[in-house]
Amino acid sequence: MKNIRKNRNKKKHISSKYLLMILSAVCIVSIFSSLVLNISGGPLNTVAGYVFVPMQEGINNAGLWLSQKANNFKTLSEVQKENDDLKAQVDELTEKLKNTQLRQYELDSYRELLELDDQYAEYDKVAASVVAADSTNWFSTFTIDKGTKQGIEKGMNVLAGSGLVGIVTDVGPNFAKVRSIIDDSNKVSSMVLTTKDNFTVSGGLMSMNKNKTLPFSELRDEDDSVQIGDPVVTSSVSDLYQPGILIGYVTDIEKNSNNLTKSGTITPVVDFQHLREVLVITSVKDTGEEDLSKASSKGQE
Repeated sequence: MKNIRKNRNKKKHISSKYLLMILSAVCIVSIFSSLVLNISGGPLNTVAGYVFVPMQEGINNAGLWLSQKANNFKTLSEVQKENDDLKAQVDELTEKLKNTQLRQYELDSYRELLELDDQYAEYDKVAASVVAADSTNWFSTFTIDKGTKQGIEKGMNVLAGSGLVGIVTDVGPNFAKVRSIIDDSNKVSSMVLTTKDNFTVSGGLMSMNKNKTLPFSELRDEDDSVQIGDPVVTSSVSDLYQPGILIGYVTDIEKNSNNLTKSGTITPVVDFQHLREVLVITSVKDTGEEDLSKASSKGQE
């Protein structure tokens, strides 16, 4: 009994095996025939249409997607490189612009000094740079990089912009300290250039902070000849300042209560907030250092 069942199972197994082989052969032959004979509309073509074509489209779509992604990655990489190159170019151009602006500023400063040198050609001068200043917003006192080795002495007048900056109050081998005319302790004997009337211009940081002007006093102008806009220069009677150096222009005038003198303000010609380069007149008044000591203690020049 067992042998009979065994033989049946074996026969069934063999039959299934051969059946599978036969079907496979038929499929292969059919496919081959379809390809060789180009039979259209056959069942194999129908099967291929339902099975292989969608598979091929899927493969094509997958390949296209991968190709697009690869191109996108390549494009992003190229864009990133271009951005890096552009940033480098921008940084380089920015640096060149800064250097150009700095050189232009230096050229403007030198040109201004040359014009100032020509304006006061009767005086020998030494150019110097401002290397330190006080803690205020104004250059009321500051230090320059020239000293006794370059011929600088106490009492020498200092110029910048279009006129008077101040006076040297202390000097070392390679530096000098300058007190400007806007310092609260400063007073300069001055003259209205158009009328030759003398008066005193005082330092005043409060006035500079308020409207960038300096106060003047003791102007005798009985004929009301002095007008707003008249130039103001150092007076020949000044103890410490060389005569004829431009200080500023009259901006306000009013009579004093005594009706004998007038007071007012002038606008300095020097920018006392942005001093960088100055000229030092390498000569002093005959009464130089002695009067400078007196002026430092009294605040009167």
